[in-house]
Parts: sequence; C-alpha cells; structure tokens
Amino acid sequence: MKTSQAVETEGDKITSWVSVCPRGLWEVCQRRKRGAEPTDPSGDVYPGIGSLCQVRVQRQGEPTADPELSLKPDLPIAVLSDAQVPSLQRSQGTMLQVPLGDWIILRLGEGQCDITEGCVEGMRAGEKCEVMLTPLADRLRGGEEEQKRASPDQSLCITVELQSFSPGHESWQLSAGEKWGWVMSHKQRGGDRFRAGDMWGAADSYSRAIKLLITLKLHTRGEGEEMTPIEEEEEEEDEETEKKDSLEAPTDRQYRSTKASLYSNLSLCQLKLGQWSRARGCASRSTLLEPQGLKAWYRLGQANLEAGELEEADRAFRKLQELQPDSPSALRGLREVGRRERETNSRLGQRLCKMFS
Repeated sequence: MKTSQAVETEGDKITSWVSVCPRGLWEVCQRRKRGAEPTDPSGDVYPGIGSLCQVRVQRQGEPTADPELSLKPDLPIAVLSDAQVPSLQRSQGTMLQVPLGDWIILRLGEGQCDITEGCVEGMRAGEKCEVMLTPLADRLRGGEEEQKRASPDQSLCITVELQSFSPGHESWQLSAGEKWGWVMSHKQRGGDRFRAGDMWGAADSYSRAIKLLITLKLHTRGEGEEMTPIEEEEEEEDEETEKKDSLEAPTDRQYRSTKASLYSNLSLCQLKLGQWSRARGCASRSTLLEPQGLKAWYRLGQANLEAGELEEADRAFRKLQELQPDSPSALRGLREVGRRERETNSRLGQRLCKMFS
C-alpha cells in the first residue's frame, strides 16, 4: 500500500506514504535534496522498471562506510548480466529488507524493499535522501481497520543514497507483452515468498502484479479475435513489434483469470496477517471476476467470520457449498458461523437479564 503526498520546499522534495512491511505499517516521510541538473538530458534522469540501481542505506548518526571497502561491481552497472547481480535475501524480522552500510544492487520493480525502492524511484544518480520511519498501530474497531501513529521515540531515521543506475522503463513505455511478463514474474515471486513464510513479501508481490495488470485492460485480445483490414495494415507496418505483443499480451480470459487469482492470493496473505477488512475486499473482487472460484469464496467467508460479519460469512460459505456440495471447508465454516451466533445470542441474553433484573 502506498499513498503518497508530496511537497516542494526550496529545492527539497518531501514525500510521505504508508509502507506495508514485516513489522507492520510504517509511515515513511522522505526528504530529498535536489542535486544538479543532469549534464546529458538525453539520458535517463531517473531509474525505471528493470533498472539496476547501486544503492547504500544507512542509519542516520552512524559513521559513513569507507567507499573503497564497500562491495562494488567489477563491471559498470549498465553492462551487468542477471547472473552477475548478487541476490539479496529478504529478512522477515525487519522492515528494511537490505543490508545496511554497504553498496548493494537492486533491480527496481522487483519489490526487494518497498521503502528503499519508493525512495530510489524519484532520485537522480549521486543524490541522497533522508527518511524518517514511524510505526503505525494497526487495530480493529467495529470490523474496520484503523491506523494510529506511534510515539515519536519509536521512529527510525535512515539515509538512502543512489550512486548509479542502468537504463529502465516507465510503465507506459513497456509493451503489453513486457507488462504481462512482469505481472507473471511478480505472481511467481509472490508464490515463492508465500511458501517461504514471507507473508509481507508475498502480499507486496501480488499487489505489484495487480497494479501493473490493471494497465493491460485495454490491451487484451479476445480468443480467436480477427483483425480488421485497417489493423492488418498497421500490423504490416510494424510487424515484429505487433507480433510480439499479440503473442505475449494476455487474452480477455487470461486477464480475468489472472486478476481473480491475484486478488484471491492477496486475500490469503492478508488473512495470515490479520488484516480482515483488506482480505474481505480482495476476496470479494476475486469472486466478482471469477464467480466459480472456490478458494475466493472460502477466503471471503473466513475474512467475514474474523471481522464479525457473521451473516456475510454464512452467505459466502453457503455459496461455496452450492458450488461444491461435498466441501469440508464449507461445512466447517458454517459450523463455526453457527457456534459464534450462539455465543453472540448468549451474551446478548445475559446483558438483557442484567438490565431487567
């Protein structure tokens, strides 16, 4: 989740957003000092999707590491191959998913660290930015999630520095086929992280896939759809590019099925993280896209059950039972709804007895 607010003040740019990470929700306030204008305006000013970025993250107040002792690639970053980029392991115990103090290489868009990537996206080579991280207390009230800022002494201040980066792309510069490739890459990475127990990382990957997939809505092609004469003429003018898009862009059916699967998977991650309201919303979207999706109906029932929406939970489990009459999950869900309803009625009866006794 990233809701940004930006303010320009005397060459500085202050941006804030909320980051979802292994230790919960954190408010990120970033202050970036604008450096000199690039001498070569024809090159990329900012990193884009797929850019390899040489980055250093440090806690403020700690001594700066010796650049000569920090790890740096032997070759210029622009010519590194995938095999030459060192892999970074995500840690499930910290919101900063990168080693501190050393130069590291991130591929922008892969979601190694939401906070670091969010800073790097708008930075120029050679720039630094100061970041203050403040935890948000996430709690439930009446079935809805609320966020409350923690005390200032729990804040963490870091500095992010971008030394150099390789060329990348803005999302609008990617072809439909390239976007689809990134969507499927995020989906696979989300599954890998989920199986490794990294629920925060999996949720981030699925969210990235959904955001990119939405931009493909107008570029899908129907199954067996024929082109008009005008489209055939345009095809001949740029045959290689169009052929690539037509082969790699998703069909309407693939688009809806993948979107439904991503929302369902994201809902499962949110259930594991105790985010009932968000899980309800994602599971509901999945059922709208794919009404026959058994997993989405079950997750919708679970989310409503945990949020205290027993009537909605009952409806979801009954729909699952309708789609799969012998479903043990539906039976267990309905039994749990009945048990909680009896508990609720019992507590209500006790209160009424006390009122009129």
